[in-house]
Amino acid sequence: MLSGAKVASAKKNTKSSAPPASGNTPNRKRLGDRLIDAGYITAEQLELTLREQKRSKRLLGELLVDLGFVSAEVITKFIASESKTEIIDVQTAVIDSDVLDLVDYEFARQYQVLPLSLDGDVFTIALADAYNVIAIDQIEKNTGYDVRVVTAAESDIAEALTRHYAQGQSINDTVDLIISKGVLPDEEDATQNSPLVRLVEQLIALGIKQKATDIHIEPDEKVLRIRQRVDGVLRQEALIPKAIQNALIARIKLISGLNITEKRIPQDGRIKFLYGQMEVDLRASTLPTNHGESVVLRILNNSNLDLELKALGFNEQDEQRFVDVTERPYGMILVTGPTGSGKTTTLYTALSQVDTERRSVFTLEDPIEYTVGQIRQTQVRPEVGMDFAAGLRALLRQDPDVILIGEIRDTETAQLATRAALTGHLVLSTLHTNTAVGVIPRLIDMGVESYLIPPALSAVIGQRLVRRICDECKQPLENTAEKLERLQLSELLDKSGQLWHSQGCPACNHTGYKGRQAIYEVMLVNEDFHDAIVDGANVVDLLRLAKEGGMQTMLEDGVKKALQGITTVEEVIRVVR
Repeated sequence: MLSGAKVASAKKNTKSSAPPASGNTPNRKRLGDRLIDAGYITAEQLELTLREQKRSKRLLGELLVDLGFVSAEVITKFIASESKTEIIDVQTAVIDSDVLDLVDYEFARQYQVLPLSLDGDVFTIALADAYNVIAIDQIEKNTGYDVRVVTAAESDIAEALTRHYAQGQSINDTVDLIISKGVLPDEEDATQNSPLVRLVEQLIALGIKQKATDIHIEPDEKVLRIRQRVDGVLRQEALIPKAIQNALIARIKLISGLNITEKRIPQDGRIKFLYGQMEVDLRASTLPTNHGESVVLRILNNSNLDLELKALGFNEQDEQRFVDVTERPYGMILVTGPTGSGKTTTLYTALSQVDTERRSVFTLEDPIEYTVGQIRQTQVRPEVGMDFAAGLRALLRQDPDVILIGEIRDTETAQLATRAALTGHLVLSTLHTNTAVGVIPRLIDMGVESYLIPPALSAVIGQRLVRRICDECKQPLENTAEKLERLQLSELLDKSGQLWHSQGCPACNHTGYKGRQAIYEVMLVNEDFHDAIVDGANVVDLLRLAKEGGMQTMLEDGVKKALQGITTVEEVIRVVR
């Protein structure tokens, strides 16, 4: 359905700059047949796609791209060339909310049409199929404007529709709409209340748009607080009336596959959220509190996962060390750091260095956060006896070459992982310690024999995430040497080093920071460690050996990155000290 409220007095158009209606007459060939004639796909590929379309009711162009028969760019350029329409990038388009109001969201989503602008009597829209005269005629009929058509990729239009319509109406506007109905939604009708459904979608879409890692829905005594963790720091996004709390949480529990009526115990679930054409996984966790259930949504966005080695941000020496240990046929590589410090990304990047064609790669995870091709991934399920130890024992009978264990949590898993590394397997895992050298006493405390650690453990990578300074508003700091001396870090100053600070700007939401960067310490375990580990050396002695072997600490790596203008020294100290 189209919204005509804003155009009731608009004059009826007399002509349209859209492609001629004859382009969609019965004599005109279908898109699939035209793509065959142009040599982009084969008849067999079209036949398979049409069968899948009949089953799934999805758009032909979308299916051709999903099946890998042709790229979205090819289809867009092909249609634009045929219809002689302009191709535009809708991802960067700024669209006025009044323009969005001209076309109802459901209609826009059905016909893949994105309203762009209104200039006098000319209404510009983006279509994936510029020959979709049904959509064009309907828009002209209901708005009274001449329609000008431009072309954009189908996937880009779908993403832009979700983004703009979700944000076209603010969260506060949606809350006001719910309250204005007079009867506030309760848990029973939460699934049917359209504004409430839209509110949940807005909260999730906002988190994805702002690249948040977590969305916190926190019940307070008188309000429901919405906060997001962006670049590792929580910030408040909205305050929602307490009256909506139960219905909002019930809706989230419903789409997470949780029991809506159970409020006494914690629950965990998952959500698959369609952001445009991008499917984003979210992990939902509920916890009873004195003011109601607290909900945290962890956003697991595959599109943000960059497995390029350079993206990790190692310095030249540490990058070479990382590559060397991942190319070894056996041994154990452990990544350590707090929750949310990027350990998973480092592990998956290590796996990306492995030749999966020639080596058998398995993972044990809880949960499986990212799906990776050519790797067999197994979800740990302790409730049915499938914990890390049981899974690892079974996995070792599957003839693995490389094993990724999500986390070493107990004695049995630690011992099994160590012995697997000693028997010709490359083992990658995480362990919770504050520093790289802290891994060695931790393994001993978990029951691993000290004499097994030197031959089994190849390397330990300690890491933290610091916020990147905003490139738009950063300024050089005049007293670099004085500041480092005051912080007792002057020995790390080099001749070309320069500290920076930032005032904040719209690009970084006035925080002074935008994005995050890892800082590392990479400890290689060699024969020099043998006697010290077997004799029970303390952490100080182990740190000395690690530094003699070329390791720089996270503090040192962080300060060097601050001197390169990547972050600030205050941020490094906040995270490390």
